[in-house]
Amino acid sequence: MQVRAKKSLGQHFLNDLDAAQRIVNGLNPQGAYKKVLEIGPGMGVLTQYLVKKKDYETYLIEIDQESVAYLRKNYLEFTGPRLIDGDFLRYPLENIFGEEKFAIVGNFPYFISTQIFFRILEYKDQCVEVVGMLQKEVAERLAAKPGNKDYGILSVLLQAFYDVEYLFTLGPEVFTPPPKVNSGVIRVVRNWDKKLDCDPQKFKQVVKMAFNQRRKTLRNALRAMQLPDHPLLTKRAEQLGVAEFTELTELWKANGYVGA
Repeated sequence: MQVRAKKSLGQHFLNDLDAAQRIVNGLNPQGAYKKVLEIGPGMGVLTQYLVKKKDYETYLIEIDQESVAYLRKNYLEFTGPRLIDGDFLRYPLENIFGEEKFAIVGNFPYFISTQIFFRILEYKDQCVEVVGMLQKEVAERLAAKPGNKDYGILSVLLQAFYDVEYLFTLGPEVFTPPPKVNSGVIRVVRNWDKKLDCDPQKFKQVVKMAFNQRRKTLRNALRAMQLPDHPLLTKRAEQLGVAEFTELTELWKANGYVGA
C-alpha cells in the first residue's frame, strides 16, 4: 500500500533516507522533554528513525486518512492513542501532553508552515524544541536577523522566545512529487532567558503594524498610536530587534495604548 500525495494537503513526501535521518538527529532532548510530536508523518520516512530513539516517546498527528491507515498498518507502535487522527492547527495539544514539555518535528506542508509556528507560539511554555522542514525562503525568514530583508513579523515573534538556527537545504529531487522550490530545515530551541518585559499581545500588535508598512519609518507606520517623539521612530521595522520592539510597546503603554 502506497499513499498518494494530495495537492490539496500540500503533500511532498521525502524520499531521501539520509536527509530523514539528519532531520531526526537535529532533535537534541538533553533531558528537556520526554515526548515528541511528528506533524504530518505521511508514510513514516521520519517516523522510522524517531521510533528508534530511546530519549523520548514519539506521537504522530496526521490529517490525511489514507496516511493514517498506512501508519496503523505499518507501525504497530501507533495503533493506539499515540497516533492522532486530526489537524495540528486545531487539535488541543494539552489532550496529548497535559502540562508536560514536548518537542515537534516534521516535514511541514508549505502552505501552512507559518500557521504551524504561530500555533507553536501558543504553546511556547511547553514546546521547547522544533526541527522542521519548510520552504527555504520561509525557513530563512524565521532565522533572519534584524537588518536582513528576509526579517519579518514571525522572525521577531519567534525570536522573542526561541533561538532559531538554519540547519541545511534540500533540493526538489528528494521529494515525491518534487516541489518547485528548495526546502530548508531549521531548529528552534526555547530560550528560557528570553522574557518579554511588556504585554505580549500589545507587543504582537506593534510588530504587525510596523511590518505591515515596512518601507515606511516607524513614525509613519505606527502613526495611529500617536507615540511621543523617540529615536526609534526614525527607523524602519526591519532594523529593530526584540528589545527595541519591547521598548516601543512600553512607550505605547505609557501613552495609554492610544489607537489600540
